[in-house]
Amino acid sequence: MRRCSATSQKLKKLVSTSLKVIAVISLATVALSFAATKPLVSIFARPDNPVYGLAVTGNRICTLALLFIGFNIFASGMFTALSNGVVSAVLAFLRSFVFMLITMLVFPVFLGVNGIWLATPAAELMALAVSAFMFLKYKKRYHY
Repeated sequence: MRRCSATSQKLKKLVSTSLKVIAVISLATVALSFAATKPLVSIFARPDNPVYGLAVTGNRICTLALLFIGFNIFASGMFTALSNGVVSAVLAFLRSFVFMLITMLVFPVFLGVNGIWLATPAAELMALAVSAFMFLKYKKRYHY
């Protein structure tokens, strides 16, 4: 029993540390991306080109997905490591196909071009909700 408790404590610490590191990296990446948007876009289009403004806006909207991607990848990988391939596969499939398909078809209808840009962050946010649900659902089973 003591051995299982020690393993549970290690797993709790690993998950906690991982989530903190992912949060810091996500925030740093978003900040860096926002700061570098104009210089990066200017490599491909001059500021007086209409495409420039579209690309700057699009990059800034898409950058929001970086807040959620790390957590979603971690959740899928964690369930794989815990030998729960079904949950891992469901998370990966929902994130990369179902939610992207839904948002890519629906958002542009209501939001125009910005809906296209918003599709990825919205799909990642939807996947984050499912990942959080799965984390809570399986917490007692895996003791993390």
